[in-house]
Amino acid sequence: MAKQPDIYLNGRFLPLEEAKVSVLDRGFLFGDGVYEVIPCYAGRLFRLEHHLQRLDNSLHAIRMTNPKSPAEWEEILTQLTRQLPGADQSIYLQITRGCTGKRDHAIPTDITPTLFAMTQPASYPDAATLANGITAITLPDNRWQRCNIKAITLLANVLLRSEATDHGAAEAILIRDGQASEGATSNLFIVQQGEIITPPKSEHLLPGITRDLVLELANLHGMTFIEAGIDVKALEEADEIWLTSSTKEVMAVVELNGQRVGNGRPGPIYSRMANYYRDYKAQLQAGHEAT
Repeated sequence: MAKQPDIYLNGRFLPLEEAKVSVLDRGFLFGDGVYEVIPCYAGRLFRLEHHLQRLDNSLHAIRMTNPKSPAEWEEILTQLTRQLPGADQSIYLQITRGCTGKRDHAIPTDITPTLFAMTQPASYPDAATLANGITAITLPDNRWQRCNIKAITLLANVLLRSEATDHGAAEAILIRDGQASEGATSNLFIVQQGEIITPPKSEHLLPGITRDLVLELANLHGMTFIEAGIDVKALEEADEIWLTSSTKEVMAVVELNGQRVGNGRPGPIYSRMANYYRDYKAQLQAGHEAT
């Protein structure tokens, strides 16, 4: 059995089984913290600047200051990835507010944050899933009002994703006030008459790094796209539906609420985008500046 890579915890690299965090840590007691998931392709960090900017934004939103500079984070994460040389990896980075030695809802003024990061081999959708697409259902969006913060308090998302699984679906697409916002664990795109549509950034959805890359690739390759609201009718009548995330990359939804999307196969606009995304990823894996 391959050795488990060491993790990073509060300035130290150590074996996972030796890592310890106080039960009074505010992350454990209140879910008081934020996180990032950063892909690493062939040892090369994926859009690290974008991920660290989103981390900064999340920290600012919960009244925290980033305890590390971008250069310091890059060194820490690079050291983690060196344990799996040349491999595609998924890095998890978490910052909680820390521990004061007591349980109190009030935000303390003098506290040392808890910093944790780990890496593991990447897990991607298999070739059959990419070729055939996935199923999804719609569910009411019962999460809080600050979904743009990448907070570790993910119980609502867990329950929504579990409900989708109970219905034999791979993902739940969330509906708030008649508008489709995103998936429980992904961002949302549809295609109508050749035009790519994704909801604009707001407090109701996570500003996805992969989402933004898809829009950049669409612009680069002359594909028509807009950021606009997607109501339930537009979702149900879409020619194509896609979901994006760091782990899903770009996935086609071929069935929604038991009804076929389009002809029930990944559509032609999706296929173009999936190819552009694969090319971008291959350039990064090869060590070239992806364009």
